[in-house]
Amino acid sequence: MITSISRKIVAVGLASSLFVLAACGDDEESTEATTAPTVAATTPVTDEAMAEGDIVAVASANPSFTTLVAAVGAAGLVETLQGPGPFTVFAPTNDAFAALPAGLVDALLLPENKDALTQILTYHVVAGKVMAADVVAGDVPTVQGTNITITTDGGVKIFDANVVQTDVEASNGVIHVIDQVLVPDGLDIEALLG
Repeated sequence: MITSISRKIVAVGLASSLFVLAACGDDEESTEATTAPTVAATTPVTDEAMAEGDIVAVASANPSFTTLVAAVGAAGLVETLQGPGPFTVFAPTNDAFAALPAGLVDALLLPENKDALTQILTYHVVAGKVMAADVVAGDVPTVQGTNITITTDGGVKIFDANVVQTDVEASNGVIHVIDQVLVPDGLDIEALLG
């Protein structure tokens, strides 16, 4: 499984490092119109909460990501996200996981649903370290293998998920905090609950 994900990361490679999260370039005239406000998450990632280290270490040090960290462990992705990367992770908060249908998180953490959990988690990861100031709106390939759509009208969004905090740096990439869990098309959530 980890080898397969590593191959996908290499395959996505360079192309995804060109996408722009906030579409805010160096042009001062356009900055006000295109820069998305940074809104604190329910439990914001603060300087005090940030740890040095890889993406897993940084996420583990923040109480906003306990569900995400547990899911990464259950999916067997810890070693991958501790690897050299670089990775860009759109990290859903605990509140984002809590907003999923009742029982879904528990179902996803079961060993028999590891493949579905892996699909969901890798759908939140883009190869390359993409800082907020580096990219433009559009379709971006994920490590999972399908695209996410970034928009910048009225704030930065991935589909309907708001980017609520950007540029939480790690030694092997960057985390951008989002307020919803992204679910790839074709994944039958109802079947997981049944």
